[in-house]
Amino acid sequence: MSFFISDALAEGGAAAAQQPGIEGMLFPLGILAFFYILFLRPQAKRAKEKKQMVESLVKGTEVVTSGGILGKVADVDDNFVKIEISDNTFIQVQRHSIESMMPKGTYKAMHKKAIQ
Repeated sequence: MSFFISDALAEGGAAAAQQPGIEGMLFPLGILAFFYILFLRPQAKRAKEKKQMVESLVKGTEVVTSGGILGKVADVDDNFVKIEISDNTFIQVQRHSIESMMPKGTYKAMHKKAIQ
């Protein structure tokens, strides 16, 4: 009889029961699937939607930049977008800094509100 190693472990009986099989892989695979469904898939979907939105920019589209500036697209280039933010006031921003497209008439309504 040994004081440091139990007799059951020394004989190999418990060691054979501890070897994980396919059951040991189910929990880690389940966690990976959970994180994919919860985090990675929605993020990839949003990135795809934003890419399509940026590619569909045309002259006259009303947009909001990542800095919160509302304006109307005056010119579109490969890398930059020229935005009219007020009468004869233009800024140029990179295409990927456009956050969202606004419904028609938003720019005009806000412009009238700012003048009053």
